[in-house]
Amino acid sequence: MPPRDLILVLLICIVWALNFLTSALALREIPPFLFTALRFAMLGLPLLFVLKRPLPGQWPRLVAVCLCIGVAHFGLSFLALKLAGNLSSPAIVIQSYVPMTALLAWWLLGERFGWRTALAIGVSFGGVLVLGFDPLVFQRPDALVLMLLSALALAFGTVLMKRLRGLDVFSMQGWTALVSVLPLLAMSMVFEPGGFAQVQQASWVAWAGVAYAAFMSSLLGHGLYYVLIQRHPVAQVMPWLLLTPVLAVALGIAFWGDRPGPAMWIGGAMVLGGVLMVALRALAKARTVPRAQEI
Repeated sequence: MPPRDLILVLLICIVWALNFLTSALALREIPPFLFTALRFAMLGLPLLFVLKRPLPGQWPRLVAVCLCIGVAHFGLSFLALKLAGNLSSPAIVIQSYVPMTALLAWWLLGERFGWRTALAIGVSFGGVLVLGFDPLVFQRPDALVLMLLSALALAFGTVLMKRLRGLDVFSMQGWTALVSVLPLLAMSMVFEPGGFAQVQQASWVAWAGVAYAAFMSSLLGHGLYYVLIQRHPVAQVMPWLLLTPVLAVALGIAFWGDRPGPAMWIGGAMVLGGVLMVALRALAKARTVPRAQEI
């Protein structure tokens, strides 16, 4: 990629890594499901003006994608981030959605992959097991399980999204926000009693975290990502995005007090190494397919 696009990739990674820190600060004052609902409410309002309707017959799939990504993935990931008490392990474990997506695409869509990709998937999942023995993670195994479930929901949503047509990234974000707000508010009322009272007492730091998640992480970060995948294959962009968890770990050490042990470093290297191998195999496969000629 040219230097201009590499700068855009770095900006995306910085924005997404900072989202772990700003969200963790906000979650000290706002419960996770309510935080996610507020994020989507903020995001959905400006995107109302650019929404595109899905093609006929795609509504059920679109709603399923929105529930998988908006409610299950984001709701569980913020819950896991709050329970974990650190930034490092959630930032690493969420990357396991990449090998999960490859497995689900094989199971549900019949997509094939070779032994090298299978080995990379095994290495990545093995890294999650190793990471689980780190003292930071071992004391809150529920956070690790929730983040894995969040990654699985994102993988399901990604596979379902492959069959959607005619929706750009802003329409997808807009529909995800609109579909997800009410279920998340209902979940907050059931599982987070007193959450609305907490919001009334929330400081500007918490509200800044909500706004950052909505406008910087979602609108700016995913908007720039959409620009890049219009210029380059997704498989070419994906390896660079692994800078995000690396930067998030650095932020956790510098500003959150994370002190990763050997299991975290080894397991994290295995997870990210496996994800990188999957992405590089996808890139190699994409390069062997001739580009379609425009007519």
